[in-house]
Amino acid sequence: MKIYSEVLGNMRKSDEWKNRLANAEIDEIFLDQWTAQKSRFLAKGLSGIEYPVALARHTHIVDGDVIDYDPETNKAVVLRLELSPVLVVDLSGIAEKDHDTIIRISLELGHAIGNQHWPAVVKGTKVYVPLTVDKKVMLSVLETHHIPGITFEFEKGLDVIPFLAPHETRRLFGGAGHESHSHIHEHDHIVHYHEHGDGHYHTHENGEYPHEHESDSIH
Repeated sequence: MKIYSEVLGNMRKSDEWKNRLANAEIDEIFLDQWTAQKSRFLAKGLSGIEYPVALARHTHIVDGDVIDYDPETNKAVVLRLELSPVLVVDLSGIAEKDHDTIIRISLELGHAIGNQHWPAVVKGTKVYVPLTVDKKVMLSVLETHHIPGITFEFEKGLDVIPFLAPHETRRLFGGAGHESHSHIHEHDHIVHYHEHGDGHYHTHENGEYPHEHESDSIH
């Protein structure tokens, strides 16, 4: 059985590959956001054919990656990503405020997100929160808290990826839809919010993130 171990190019980002595959017979493999964070997996194309994929560890899969192409038959196999929308909270509106205000608003946002057990990734002045419940519910939570100086909206998952490092993409999309603790990531630190019975919260930090170990073999 052939194992697909490298990305040959990308038909969405490369004009060369876009032209090369213009008239090719393409079997597309649609990956959910959990599988897309792995480098080793067994996936089925739209044709029904199964493809064992074993890319280099920590490979960052991009929508449109070509993992196989036969110029003689003009057939190709392409990876496609199905990523959920992401709630993007922008704090740039408070960047010039005094320190006390910045800390207070940041903690209010942390409380709102942590109280819902939503994972999040902090990048600059933006907080990225994966879609974990209905959009209306997530928007309602932030609107209910009335946090001043912030804006928020949903953006397409594929539009968010270019702004994130591979490990941040893994953290953001790898945890969505799976059991997780409430935490906000800032660099490599995680802040966990825990609620006591009296309605108060405490936090603790660590440098670890729950993750799934990948096997070096495909079953």
